[in-house]
Amino acid sequence: MTRLTPADLEAARDRLVPDVVADGLSVLFCGINPGLMTAATGHHFARPGNRFWPVLHLSGFTARLMKPSEQDELLSYGLGITNVVARATARADELSAEEYREGGRLLAEKVERLRPRWLAVVGVTAYRAAFDDRKARIGPQERTIGSSRVWVLPNPSGLNAHWTAATMAEEYGRLRAAAQTP
Repeated sequence: MTRLTPADLEAARDRLVPDVVADGLSVLFCGINPGLMTAATGHHFARPGNRFWPVLHLSGFTARLMKPSEQDELLSYGLGITNVVARATARADELSAEEYREGGRLLAEKVERLRPRWLAVVGVTAYRAAFDDRKARIGPQERTIGSSRVWVLPNPSGLNAHWTAATMAEEYGRLRAAAQTP
């Protein structure tokens, strides 16, 4: 991977990261917002130390460990990636409550249009803020968006020390099993 300078990362704040989506996906994973490394590279969950790609593989969603640069291959697995908020930041705590609410509204519109079987929001705090659901917990939610069911997953950020890659893979694996059930 090319080494990015602080100036490269700062310039990335103004870049939008394209979604990896298609109609009728099995699971649409939804991050909080792009980090600066993701915005600089254009690849979701690109920051070294983010455990999304290893956990996706460990949980059985992918046949091999994929690199962020291979994100478009997710579509062949019936998987996609989007974000609650499109604006890139160094840390998620730079986002305002209004950005989360508006992001939740736009995400609901996107989900209704794309009709994934499951929307998987990676981060319970982001889900609570985006959908004004203070009691949400990790796991399947009562809420549906159109015909899509909703599952909240642990945030794969390396900063989320409450979850190991192994325990995250168990939770992601529960979603995988649910997504494969007719």
